[in-house]
Amino acid sequence: MLSTHLSPSTSPLTYSSLTTLVYFRNLTTPSDLTAIYNCSAFFAYAFSIPLLREKPQADKIISVMIAVVGVLVVAYGDNTNKQEQDGSASTRLGGNMLIGVGSVLYGLYEVLYKKLLCPPSGTSSGRSVIFSNTVCACIGAFTLLILWIPLPLLHWTGWETFEIPTGETAKLLSISIFANAVFSGSFLILISLTSPVLSSVAALLTIFLVAITDNILFGRELTSAAIIGGLLIIAAFGLLSWATWKEMREESEKEATDLTSDIEDHDD
Repeated sequence: MLSTHLSPSTSPLTYSSLTTLVYFRNLTTPSDLTAIYNCSAFFAYAFSIPLLREKPQADKIISVMIAVVGVLVVAYGDNTNKQEQDGSASTRLGGNMLIGVGSVLYGLYEVLYKKLLCPPSGTSSGRSVIFSNTVCACIGAFTLLILWIPLPLLHWTGWETFEIPTGETAKLLSISIFANAVFSGSFLILISLTSPVLSSVAALLTIFLVAITDNILFGRELTSAAIIGGLLIIAAFGLLSWATWKEMREESEKEATDLTSDIEDHDD
């Protein structure tokens, strides 16, 4: 059952991951990549309505929109780098369209994971965590066994040259891989325990954390755009967390009421 549901759920993830190559091929800019790709929070909510039968709620819609605005502020608020404006407009448009498709598919992946790969409601938190880690391990195994195949082809054709990292580069990449593994596992656990929308907005908090980390470790300026955008994302996450908690509490109360009614009917 897991293997049956794993393929359709992770296919969008595979494509959306490959769209990051668009940036490295100079088809777009870092600002465009950040802004467009992180709009997946909006698409996660859009897909949740038909696929998870989630009722549209004003507070959730407002939260997602505030988060997206926060990302746009961070990406473009202090964009004074003229180098980002160079290049063909048509090339940049094509790259942005590819990233846009990746953003849509990543939102779809989050919702499909919740629909097809999460344990049924009522499962204990501990078992949900174990199951999420199992799914994450399966995705990692698929990446290790399958997704490396295009790399030699890209290298031999000269489309993209790859080199085995050494020294300081290898050390930093190892840290990055470990951090990403922790993030991916935690992200799937959060989806399993809450919702794709809350998880997607929570992931946007990393944008502000990266800006703070760069300021502390490398002395890079913490711009006003980063601060304002980060505060908007934090506010959106807080509002969405409150809305999600309220919804989960109402569902728990409803289930308890239904259970009590069933017991009373059985006694009668």
